[in-house]
Order: sequence, then structure tokens, then C-alpha cells
Amino acid sequence: MALTIKPIADRVVVEAAPAEEKTASGLYIPDTAKEKPQRGKVIAVGNGKVDEPMTVKVGDEVLYGKYAGTEITYDGKELLIMRETDIFAVL
Repeated sequence: MALTIKPIADRVVVEAAPAEEKTASGLYIPDTAKEKPQRGKVIAVGNGKVDEPMTVKVGDEVLYGKYAGTEITYDGKELLIMRETDIFAVL
């Protein structure tokens, strides 16, 4: 996806992974009971702060906090804009 959003400072744009459709035992999960995903793919990265360079890059799979970021809809996709400090790990 060609993204024209350019995050500033230490912010990143993440496309959340889809919510799980089935449980480990094979039961289908209804839309009302689906958990908000806590992992996604980085699709845009800011320049970082002067004293703190960015450690994530475009294409990284990341884990982030359950309530991290601000949800936006861009080009029909649900995206999150969050600070790099809201990211817990790169997978």
C-alpha cells in the first residue's frame, strides 16, 4: 500500500493483524467477542527524536499494548498511530 501519511518524531503507523476467527479447539468466535489484536506490521516510521533514533523500521512485525495508539481509517484500512515506546517487541 502506498502510504502518504508521514508520522513525525517518534511515532509509527501500524496495520493491526486481523482478529482471531477461531479458538485453538476450532470454535468460531463471533464478532462481538473478538479480542482487539496486539500485533501488527509497521507501515510508516517517523524520523525519531534528536537524542533517540528509531529502532523499528517499515515491515517489522511488532507487539504493542492493548490500548496503545490512536485508531484511524485511511484508504479503507484500519490503522494505528502510536509512539515507538508503546511497542513492546519486534517479532
